[in-house]
Amino acid sequence: MKTRHPLLFTRSTCALATLVAMSTSQAQTQTTPAQTSEATSLQETTLKPFVITGKRERRISKGATHLDLEIKDTPQTISTIDKDTLRDFGTTGSNDALRLGTGLNVDEWETNRTSYTARGFDVMLTQIDGLGMTNDWGLVVGQQDTYLFDKIELIRGANGLLTGVGNASGTINYVRKRPTNKDGGEVIATLGSNSQKRLALDYNKILTEDGSWAARLVVAHEDKDSHLRALNDRRSSLYGVVEGQVSRDGVLTLGLSTQDNRQRAPMWGSLTLTRSDGMQAEFDSSASTSQDWTYWNTRSTTAFAEYTHALSPDWEAKASYNHTRGSSATKLFYAYTFTGSLNADDTGLYGWPYRSEGESRSDILDVSLTGRFGAFGRQHDAVIGVSHSKQDSLTEAYAVSSAPSSVLPAFPYAGNVYAEPVWGAKSVSADGNQGITRLYASTRLLLTDRLKGIAGLNAIRLKRDGTAIYGGGTQLDNETTEKVSPYVGMTYDITPDTLAYASYSDIYQAQDQRDVNGAFLAPMKGLNTEVGLKAEWLDRKLLTTLAVFSAKQKGLATEAGFDAVAQRSYYAPKDVSSRGFELEATGSIHADTRITAGFTSLKLTGPDGGDIYEWIPRRTLKLRADTRVPMLPALRVGSGLRWQSDTFKTGGARQDAYTLVDAFAAYELSSAATVRLNVNNLFDRKYLRTVQYGAIYGAPRTASVSLEYKL
Repeated sequence: MKTRHPLLFTRSTCALATLVAMSTSQAQTQTTPAQTSEATSLQETTLKPFVITGKRERRISKGATHLDLEIKDTPQTISTIDKDTLRDFGTTGSNDALRLGTGLNVDEWETNRTSYTARGFDVMLTQIDGLGMTNDWGLVVGQQDTYLFDKIELIRGANGLLTGVGNASGTINYVRKRPTNKDGGEVIATLGSNSQKRLALDYNKILTEDGSWAARLVVAHEDKDSHLRALNDRRSSLYGVVEGQVSRDGVLTLGLSTQDNRQRAPMWGSLTLTRSDGMQAEFDSSASTSQDWTYWNTRSTTAFAEYTHALSPDWEAKASYNHTRGSSATKLFYAYTFTGSLNADDTGLYGWPYRSEGESRSDILDVSLTGRFGAFGRQHDAVIGVSHSKQDSLTEAYAVSSAPSSVLPAFPYAGNVYAEPVWGAKSVSADGNQGITRLYASTRLLLTDRLKGIAGLNAIRLKRDGTAIYGGGTQLDNETTEKVSPYVGMTYDITPDTLAYASYSDIYQAQDQRDVNGAFLAPMKGLNTEVGLKAEWLDRKLLTTLAVFSAKQKGLATEAGFDAVAQRSYYAPKDVSSRGFELEATGSIHADTRITAGFTSLKLTGPDGGDIYEWIPRRTLKLRADTRVPMLPALRVGSGLRWQSDTFKTGGARQDAYTLVDAFAAYELSSAATVRLNVNNLFDRKYLRTVQYGAIYGAPRTASVSLEYKL
C-alpha cells in the first residue's frame, strides 16, 4: 500500500513583463504617494512618558539572531510579505499568502492539514511575534487569517538562535497588528467565486487624553465553498490588543485572539491517481474522496502579555508570555488502496471512518536583555535571554460499532456512498507533552568599519513524555535531551550599498517518526552554511539578494514502508544533503511601482548520492509587480506569477512543470472608498497542487470583488 495512512498524515510571463514595462514609462510628475517595500510601518510605543509616537522600522527583523538588524545586515535570507501585498492579492488564508514567498513550497495535500518546505526540508517552526513551538511532524492544521497580521516573515536556512531546535529549512514568523497613534480604521466586504462571503473590520482607538494608551480591534469572518465537491470552510477570527505606558520607562502590551475554523466535507488523505497499468488517471478538478457527513472543526484561543522596560539609554529588558488553548472535533473518511493504485475501471478503493476529539495547551515564557556596549573603541550589540516552552496534547478516538462495507464504488463517487457508521465508546489514542528550556546569547561585534561578526550560543534541554500527537508505538518515558548549538556569521560592507555575508549554524531536531519496530527515531543532527551578497539600489528602495546555501542533515526520518498489520507507515534515518542558490529582488523601481522577484534552485541527495524527495520542486520562480496607471491615477493594477519545475512521487502521481498567474485591479472611488477585483489562476490552468501523499487538484480560475471603506 503506497498511500500514506491517515493517522500518520493521514501566456503569463508576458503579462507581467508588460505590466512592469508600462509602469517604468510613467511621468515623474505624478502626485500619487510613493509606495516602497523598504519598510512596513510598525507602530510602537516609545519609552517616553505620557506619549505614544509612531516609529518607522526600515527592513528590521530579529531574523535568526534575536538582534535588531536590518534585513540587509542579517547573514541569512529573509523575505517579507507585507499587509499591502496580502490585501492586493486577496490572500486571506495563510496557505495562499505563503505561496507568495520566495523559496517556500506549500504542500496542501489534504484540505485541513498542510506541510511547508524550504530548501528541500519540512519547515518545522512557526512563530507569532518571534515565539512558538515546533510543528508536530512539520504539519500545520487549519489556516491563520492573515488580516490579523502586519506582515509575514520567511527566514530561510537554519533556525539559529530562534529555538535551538530545528532543521535547515527555515522559520515562518507572523507579526501581529499593534495599536497605532491615530483613531480610525476600515471595513472590508468581499464576495467571490464558490459562494465566498467575507466581512472584516480593523479599528484603532486612542484611549487616554494624553495618548499614552491605545487599543486595536480586528475582526474577520469568511464563509466559502470550494472547487472540491461539497467542501465548505467557515472561519471566524477576533483579535484585541491594548498597549501603553507603565511609569516613565515601561511599555505594557496585552492581547487576546481567538479563531474558530469549521470545515464541512473535508478530504482526509489525497486522491489515488495511479492505475494498475501504470497510467495516471485524470478526473475533474472537483474530485474528492470525502463523504457528506464528515467535518473537521478546530478552535484556538491565545492570550499574550509583553512588558518592555528601558534600563538605560542603551539597555532594554523584555518579558513575553503566550498562553494558547486549542480544541478539535472530527468525523473523517479515508479512501485508500492496498496496492497503491486503482484498477483499470477506477475501482479498488476502500473506506475507513474515523472520529476524534482533542485538546492542546501551550505556554511560552521568554525573558531577554538587549543592548549596546563599548569595547575597543567601538559600540557593539548583544542579547541574552532564557525561555521555557511547554505543550500538552490529548486525543480521544471513537470506536466503530457498525459500518457499511469498506468496498467503495468506482471513483469518482458521490458524497453519500458510505453512510455514517454507528460510533462506540471513545478512548485515549494519544496523550503526550514536551517542554523546552533554553538559554541563548548572541552579539554583533563591529570589528572594523566594514567588517562585523555575529556569534551566538543556544543551550537547550528538551523533555518529552507520553506519546507523539499521532499515537501508537513505544511510549516515551521522560525522554530528555540536552544540546548546545553555536551560530556564527560575518558581514562585510563592500560599498555603502553592497554587503557580503557568510553564516554557519548547527542544526538539531527531535523526531516524532518511528522505525519498523515502533521506536522513535533518534534526533536529527547536522549543519547549515550560507554565503551571499546583498545590495540596495535606487536610494535604498530596492533590495537584491544572492544566496548560496548548503545543508547536511544526518539521520533524517524518511518514509521506508507501510506496516499493514499495525496500519502505519514506518521510517528509516537517512543522511540527506541540500545545496543550491536563491535570487531575490524586492522593492520599488518607481515612485508608484513595486516588484518582487524570487528564484530558487536546489539539489537534494540521499546517502547514495542520488536524488531524494522527488516531490519537492527543484526550481521555483515567484514574480509580483503592481503599479498605478499613468492615465488614470486612481487605478492600481498588479499581477503575480508562480512557476515550478516538474515533480513526482515514486509509485505515485506526476505533475509537469506549470505556471499560475494571478491579477488584481483596485480603483479609488473616493478618499475613503476603494473597490478591488482579484482574479486567481487567470488562465484557468489545471494542475495538481501536490503529489507528496497522493494528489489534490488545484483550484480553477476564481474571482472576487471587495469594497474597502476607511472609518
